Amino acid sequence: MQIPEHRPADGEPRARATLSADPEDFRVTEIEKFLPDGEGDHGWLRIRKRGVNTEEVAAALARVAGVPRSAVGFAGMKDRLAVAVQWFSVDLAGRPEPRWASIESEAVEVLEVARHRRKLRRGALLGNRFQIVLRDVTGAALDERLAAVRAGGVPNYFGSQRFGRDGANLRLAESLLVRRRRVRDRHRRSLALSAARAYVFNRVLAARVGLGTWDVPVPGDVMGLDGRGSVFALDRVDAGLVERAARGEVHPTGPLWGRGARQVSGAAREVEDGIVAQAAALCRGLEREGLHQDRRALRVFAKGFDCRIAGDGRASLAFSLPPGAYATTVLAALFAIDRFR
Repeated sequence: MQIPEHRPADGEPRARATLSADPEDFRVTEIEKFLPDGEGDHGWLRIRKRGVNTEEVAAALARVAGVPRSAVGFAGMKDRLAVAVQWFSVDLAGRPEPRWASIESEAVEVLEVARHRRKLRRGALLGNRFQIVLRDVTGAALDERLAAVRAGGVPNYFGSQRFGRDGANLRLAESLLVRRRRVRDRHRRSLALSAARAYVFNRVLAARVGLGTWDVPVPGDVMGLDGRGSVFALDRVDAGLVERAARGEVHPTGPLWGRGARQVSGAAREVEDGIVAQAAALCRGLEREGLHQDRRALRVFAKGFDCRIAGDGRASLAFSLPPGAYATTVLAALFAIDRFR
């Protein structure tokens, strides 16, 4: 099983650039949904990390606090090769305040410590703000691409990170879901299930991109409201809905596979059914594992987008994305990237 390719919405970019492995070139800061209120059993830490992933920081916090890994929460996973600022929570009920400074190193810096009544849960953020430096920028038609991305968004592919290094998470998913081999480690199992769902979604999205319908409603679509989790099924496509989609207020959605009935029908369902038939064993495995049907927008907008090209061939980009969207998908819409991290 191969990592599904990202089919670009407007053809291959004519501009090229290099994304280096230097974490300083890829900065991400969480946009919090809420902040700790100063009271409670959960210690909250705002941490800046470099060259380590979120799970490694969570494990280190658990060791310092003397609690199981499950007592540590965070809102979202951040890349290893990045400078990332994010909150973590640690359940300290009945325990003294740990010596948090002992976790600090060149890779981990504690910026703030507070208390809160609740654990920080996955997805409990408004989004992420990115500051990215690309090098060796060459080529043409970048202004047109920038205008298209600002006005129309980009296909909301899951990034290659979701599939693991060289597709390791996807291979694990095939072992778990198709060959039915046991995966005891909960974290690895979660990565495998996420990779399998992303595989199906990305293939549906690529098919819709090929048809030119990734950003416009078609009969039977399930539409999502921008910035909100609510969706609604279409009885018909009218001019008003097309205008709302053009303004970015609503987006067509694709499947995050699992058990349960799908609201999608008509032409939209035909596309999805074709992909699901090709990945039937994987989809049956996701259902067997107890996941439930969900939807994800096929399109995403980069908000507050800014791109500046310097005379030394560097491009500095800044933009915000909602939770679950990948900065690398925005970069790939603009540039042919010579080296991803």
